Amino acid sequence: MENIKGIIFDYGGTIDTRGDHWSIIISMGYEAAGVEIPRTDFRDAYVYAERELARTPHILPHHNFYDLLLIKMHIEMARLVDLGFIAPDVAREKAPVVARFCYDYARTCVEEARPVIEALSARFPLVLVSNFYGNVASVLADFSLDRYFKAIVESAVVGVRKPDPRIFSLGVEALGLRPDEVLVVGDSLRKDILPAESIGCRVAWIKGRGWTPEEDAATHPSVIPSLASLLSLLS
Repeated sequence: MENIKGIIFDYGGTIDTRGDHWSIIISMGYEAAGVEIPRTDFRDAYVYAERELARTPHILPHHNFYDLLLIKMHIEMARLVDLGFIAPDVAREKAPVVARFCYDYARTCVEEARPVIEALSARFPLVLVSNFYGNVASVLADFSLDRYFKAIVESAVVGVRKPDPRIFSLGVEALGLRPDEVLVVGDSLRKDILPAESIGCRVAWIKGRGWTPEEDAATHPSVIPSLASLLSLLS
């Protein structure tokens, strides 16, 4: 990792879940709330909510992460009501419980990540590049992470989504560096590592539990065990 002069971070999954796909955390929230749903139907509701959020601007720029999660859980559980798996009153009761579980989980992970991000920000300019809903600045402010990043490149704002490599090119431009001087840190091989690598960036993959067995079985030379391992990698 010689000649690294700036770092691009992904957000969701990289900083707030220790590399795990967010569906894993939400399914844990369902379990903690006592909502038992077959895996295939949970995945159906998860995908349905993601598509609904992409179609309709339910998430507004001022929404913090708990706000986002609560909106998402209401959409997911409405889908489960329509599928006949839970009653409407159960959905109303449990949506805030799952949202709170997930928010607290994310906060714990963020606090683990904070010393690493703070140490790296003292040595390198940092830019965030994220597929998000237009409110990532509010999420970062809520978690007191905003001060570490020189710029934010958010898909809903710039109109480019991962895995399109152009979103990483925008991050490189925000750093004012060459791609080979930039390290991209992410949790997704398909959405972070391969597109960033394709434009000449260096990469580090925090590989957690993925969305599919194929993702879990995938390998790449850039795998690192944790965010904290970046400190020794870049020493």
